[in-house]
Amino acid sequence: MKFSYNWIKNYLKGKTPSPEKMAELLTMHSFEVEKVEKIGNDWMLDIAVLPSRGPDCFSHLGIARECAAVSDSKFQVPDVRLREDKKIKAKDFVNVLVTDKNACSRYSARVITGIKVGPSPEWIQERLILCGLRPINNIVDITNYVMLETGQPLHAFDADKIDGKKIIVRFAREGEKLVTLDNQEFDLDSSILVIADSQKPIALAGIKGGRSPEIDESTKDIIIESANFNSAVIRKTSQKIGLKTDASLRFEHGLDQNLTVQSLDRVTALIQETAGGKISQGVIDFYPQKRVPRKISLDLDYVNKLLGIEIPEKEVKNILEKLGFKNVWLRQRFLRQRRTNLIKNRRSLLVEIPARRLDINLPEDLIEEIGRIYGYEKIPVVPPVMPIVPPERNDNLFWQSITKSILKEAGFTEAYNYSFIGDKEMKIFNYQKEGLIELENPLSQEQKYLCPSLIPNLLKNVFENQKYFKEIQIFELGKIFLRKQESKDKEQTTEKLMLTGLLTGDKFYDLKGIVDLLLNGLGISNIWYDEYRPSPEESNLVIWHQNKCAEIKVDNQEIGFLGEISPAIIEELKIKERVMVFDLDFDKLESIASEEHEYRPISKFPAAVRDLAVLVPVEIRVEEVLNKIETAGGALVRDVDLFDIYEGENLPEGKKNLAFHIIYQAKDHTLSSKELDEVQGKIIKALEEDLEWEVRK
Repeated sequence: MKFSYNWIKNYLKGKTPSPEKMAELLTMHSFEVEKVEKIGNDWMLDIAVLPSRGPDCFSHLGIARECAAVSDSKFQVPDVRLREDKKIKAKDFVNVLVTDKNACSRYSARVITGIKVGPSPEWIQERLILCGLRPINNIVDITNYVMLETGQPLHAFDADKIDGKKIIVRFAREGEKLVTLDNQEFDLDSSILVIADSQKPIALAGIKGGRSPEIDESTKDIIIESANFNSAVIRKTSQKIGLKTDASLRFEHGLDQNLTVQSLDRVTALIQETAGGKISQGVIDFYPQKRVPRKISLDLDYVNKLLGIEIPEKEVKNILEKLGFKNVWLRQRFLRQRRTNLIKNRRSLLVEIPARRLDINLPEDLIEEIGRIYGYEKIPVVPPVMPIVPPERNDNLFWQSITKSILKEAGFTEAYNYSFIGDKEMKIFNYQKEGLIELENPLSQEQKYLCPSLIPNLLKNVFENQKYFKEIQIFELGKIFLRKQESKDKEQTTEKLMLTGLLTGDKFYDLKGIVDLLLNGLGISNIWYDEYRPSPEESNLVIWHQNKCAEIKVDNQEIGFLGEISPAIIEELKIKERVMVFDLDFDKLESIASEEHEYRPISKFPAAVRDLAVLVPVEIRVEEVLNKIETAGGALVRDVDLFDIYEGENLPEGKKNLAFHIIYQAKDHTLSSKELDEVQGKIIKALEEDLEWEVRK
């Protein structure tokens, strides 16, 4: 916001700082001066005023008051002298009606007759231009001048153009229109506050005047408006119609109600001085509920404690009085301590808050004012002395962090999705509506239900990213939400933390290796992959590929699933690649995870790998085959990995082929070919004891 140095200087008495020094002092005391520039015989100060200081510092008087407080100068208010004509009364020219006192808490007006419209004095024009406003005529320029001086927006109407001699502050009626001074036409509605005469709206309240009662060269009698409008009403209207003005900016930040008459007297005196005319006697002033000045009790001991420095009582009072806080007087209270029976002297100040300081509501606000004027640089830097106590470990966050680190090191990228799905996903994934939790007020139809699985949104991520990446590896750690009907009158809603990841391409066993890596990293052993065939009533029947899905178990406890997404879903979602997914119950993982890892020394004797394929009935579980292999192989079988399950062409009906890597290793010697053949033969013999099982040679 631009300010005139000479203008500010007018309100300072005594030693006045130079423009550069003034900018430096303001910057030291919580204002940011962005630019200092000499323009003609004046200096322009571009000052960034904090929003909280808008009510008192969007004006030259406010900045001058701050300059006086931080320098050796004294602040002086401009002298206002009015010469009213007792023969004419303001009430004979206009009646004011305010229909909503919450939208307009005060409306003041004066009338001047017999004025002469013309150019404003050169000194006024120069200051307006320096502050970024365009001179128009003496009446309009002076209202703008006083707004820049006091912070109170004002507006002048041609009294002869007001129908019915009435000014009504009301909300607009549906269908009404208004053409503003700059020839913009606005459609109004019942949320927009307007100034109207007996027939029509004549101004957008607190924003801009209308074209119909504008001041022109033929104007003789004027009505000057000075009002206090509700900041929220003006802000909403300004945003709604897309019009922001100097007036609306000030009203949006709030204003002192006392400013209306003070500014009105100032503008009236200046107009009479420059444009002549007679001032009608009296002020039309709608002010139904006068505000009593607020008072705050300020404990001096608390001031010193909060600022961390001892500031003399006299200095505290001096700072508050320089800032315009009134009736600062000391009061002492003697409090008797209950236990020690000692009497403690509590000193405090009772401070009256000026109505312009809407930002001061608490003792801490006053202490902040004392600190910034006293000088933050005078407060010594003292490092805090406190015990360093490590926070109590949150196991949930700990294991989440470990999990994310393992997957990111494995090349996965974490995804963050909204926890919602829509009717489209419900249909594709065969979710039953009674099992979903529906939102009462969804943001959109695509976010109608809380998600019962992380898989649908991750697949949407694949669809959106497949145009940029051929291979996608992503995971998400988030909550799912389920609803279960326990009985006719009772239902249960649950939420679970799930970990879901996916790979694109035919990489089932790559993803199995990732799951092994993850579980081992979490200290989980005894991992089993059991063949999984969902029953017809399960929604999983739709999600998973019928021949490529495994149930992940730890010590016979199911913790999740690993498999390929059904080709039907992939086609429906228009995904180009096959997608492999793991879906783990993270709450279960966290409960069995351990920081203890079993140490196995690395054997100096090499391992040998033999592959084995066995043809079994489709109902046989992988776990049964693994058990037979490990039992028959004994101590020489170090590990067994399932790397393929095949059902389809070239196999007998009702059969499936399971292929395993068997890793052999001895602790004390290198296995010979003869030993490997013997162990492999034992395993084959054990498998073929069941007549329906056939080891494929």
